[in-house]
Amino acid sequence: MGANSGRKWLFDQPPNCGVITMRQVLDREEPILLVTHDADDHGWQFIGTTDACVEDGRLVCLSHMVELDPTICELADLPPGWGAARAGVGMPWVRRRRENEE
Repeated sequence: MGANSGRKWLFDQPPNCGVITMRQVLDREEPILLVTHDADDHGWQFIGTTDACVEDGRLVCLSHMVELDPTICELADLPPGWGAARAGVGMPWVRRRRENEE
């Protein structure tokens, strides 16, 4: 798959699965600094530095997010109900269970 540079697809959702991100991330104004994997529907969210608001929300294919930032593949095994954050591009992802997620 081109989205993963010929490697095996690692996420629990298919490449064409819809995921949530922000306009600022898609426009490359902000890097992805927060990733969440929802417990209820196994959905993924990729958030930048701006406080997320409905107006900035965008629905895109998971493969597009991998193309935009291949480092998110490090989080493909993130369990549902967990999130990961990093201080900046090139910094390590810190994983933790999200509160109120079961």
